[in-house]
Amino acid sequence: MQKYPKILQKKKNKKKKKRKLRKKGNGSKPSSNRPERNRARIEVWFQDELRAGQQGSLSRAWAKKGTRPRRIRQRQYKSSYIYGAICPKKDKGCALVLPYASTEGMQIHLDEISKNVTRGYHAIIVMDGAGWHVANDLKIPNNITLMKLPPYSPELNPMEQVFQQLRKLKLSNACYDSHEEIDNACVDAWNEFISEKGAIKRLASRKWANVN
Repeated sequence: MQKYPKILQKKKNKKKKKRKLRKKGNGSKPSSNRPERNRARIEVWFQDELRAGQQGSLSRAWAKKGTRPRRIRQRQYKSSYIYGAICPKKDKGCALVLPYASTEGMQIHLDEISKNVTRGYHAIIVMDGAGWHVANDLKIPNNITLMKLPPYSPELNPMEQVFQQLRKLKLSNACYDSHEEIDNACVDAWNEFISEKGAIKRLASRKWANVN
């Protein structure tokens, strides 16, 4: 936490009275060691979307030495989107599974993030510059401020590592017959990841994102 400076006094000649140091300018008395009032406490969140569906990812798998196990990769086009957001310092996150990446979906997710921000805190949501992230139609909740990343800098968004983990857990080497199966797989992958205590903090913490 912040340390507030103590008021120092200089010793003068015994014949002269001690004088307290004053602030330069208005001549008012220096403040005491009370904490600053009305100072906002900040939570840093990271947000992004992951498309998951029938054209999924292939990942490594255990197999007998000298063999090359086969994996099926679908060529259909059914898919859903995971809208995910995390706060590494508080080791928490929230996500929604929606059919499209759109301004409407982004609005729903922002409202959900707003509900998960710690009471008395203001959230800085770090995200890329996708069109639905910066749409004029978005109504930003009062306890949220959006912060856009520079172009072509996915390495600055830890959600990329989170989504890689989701692919490893549930969303690769799989086949789906319906949107319902895709949605269930997305929900299971997210819940399995965040159910592990410390997983978000361990994977997504960045020193440059600490503000308090």
